[in-house]
Amino acid sequence: MKNIILILLSLILVISCEKEIDLDLEDKSGKIVIEGNITDQAGPYFVRITKSVAFTETNQYPAVADAQVVLSDDAGQTETMQYVGNGMYQASSFTGQPGRTYTLRINTEGQQYIAQSTMPQPVDFEGLEQDSFMVGGQTSYTLLPVFTDLPALGNRYLFISTVNNNPKKFFSEFSDNVNNGLPNQRPLLLPNEEGETDDIKVVKGDVIHVDMQCIDHNIYTFYSALLQLSGGGPGGGITPANPPGNISNGALGYFSAHTVRTRNITIQ
Repeated sequence: MKNIILILLSLILVISCEKEIDLDLEDKSGKIVIEGNITDQAGPYFVRITKSVAFTETNQYPAVADAQVVLSDDAGQTETMQYVGNGMYQASSFTGQPGRTYTLRINTEGQQYIAQSTMPQPVDFEGLEQDSFMVGGQTSYTLLPVFTDLPALGNRYLFISTVNNNPKKFFSEFSDNVNNGLPNQRPLLLPNEEGETDDIKVVKGDVIHVDMQCIDHNIYTFYSALLQLSGGGPGGGITPANPPGNISNGALGYFSAHTVRTRNITIQ
């Protein structure tokens, strides 16, 4: 089995905290891959449908262009999404709202795939606090997302960070299993690599953009598994496999209904 990088919605490298996520995936050539998001921000919303390829092939994922894609919620809202190219299907009039459960139904090649996600209530993203530490004579930076966890146990968060205008994204997942209902005490470790063309090292003057998503349990499990599968979990990781998505009938990928709050900070 050959190491490959799991490609998500925008074909970017996914990493969690300070560890790059390099997965030993099963050879799932020809499997349906579904990547969908709906938020509490104004649309349009998109679902991307492609097919996986064998490890020996290049990372060119064939688009699925003839699917029937229907998005609905538990309040009676429904819309058939329209194909707009490159495997992307768009919902133009659908609206997302916290507390509602969303269902995605896809029919393609004689098979049906169903996914559900409940959008959590939003949590106020109050700001970002910078800190730094020295490693090998070099300064590395962290950011503390300032927010207070909601009182009920079971809140889950995903933080997506970018540096300046670089499209590479960095993912960190939080839960409230520790410090439930309290102000956040867990920092985001910023990229501090150097020596290769694609590496990023944060320095003074860099602008860091951070999206804070309140996500449901299944999406948290999906992103947590990426770190576990990379060997970064307790005991050195788990047996290589595909991360557990929330889509039926053996499809790969995920469908996430989540809230979004954003903050920017310039490294001082």
